Amino acid sequence: MSKSRQVELADALLHIAATRGLDQVSVREVASAAGVSIGAVQYYFSTKDEMLAFAYRQVVDRTRARISGLEPVAGRRQAMGAALRQLLPLDAQRLAECRLYLAFAARATTSPTLAAIQNATLTAIHEELRQTLASLPTPPSGHPVLHPARDAKLLLALVDGLMFDAVTAPAALPPAIAAEVLDIYLERLLPGSH
Repeated sequence: MSKSRQVELADALLHIAATRGLDQVSVREVASAAGVSIGAVQYYFSTKDEMLAFAYRQVVDRTRARISGLEPVAGRRQAMGAALRQLLPLDAQRLAECRLYLAFAARATTSPTLAAIQNATLTAIHEELRQTLASLPTPPSGHPVLHPARDAKLLLALVDGLMFDAVTAPAALPPAIAAEVLDIYLERLLPGSH
């Protein structure tokens, strides 16, 4: 099975989903967008759910690779902020990805396969945030004590909420404001930390 052909088909699927919605994805539409026959799509993906799951994993993997490839920045708060900004629709590429995340998350409510990917993705992000927060030094006296597991969930909930609002109501939450809100929350969570 050619991984590159699967990726090409997933890219066609993701383009359809990002521009026209996940409901418009079908084997026929993916075949047409990729310039291949329906049989070629079915050769690589025996079901639509299999195709959707592969495409969802591609989005997750690409986002994680982009976060891993970020240039190091001074300070843990700045590094965390830079990583979390990759989950917000701050440019065209991230806007398309955020639309896809929302579409796949909605579909995960009725698809056990996509729900498993969603759960694994959220679990991994929570754990990475928890580890980062747990590795921070004890805050100075008078500053709130961190609870890494709880604060990791709150932080991701904030980012998810910002993403949802910025995608669904961009006039109400433009990219610059979404980034500013994230920075304000990180300053409250990690006061004096850089």
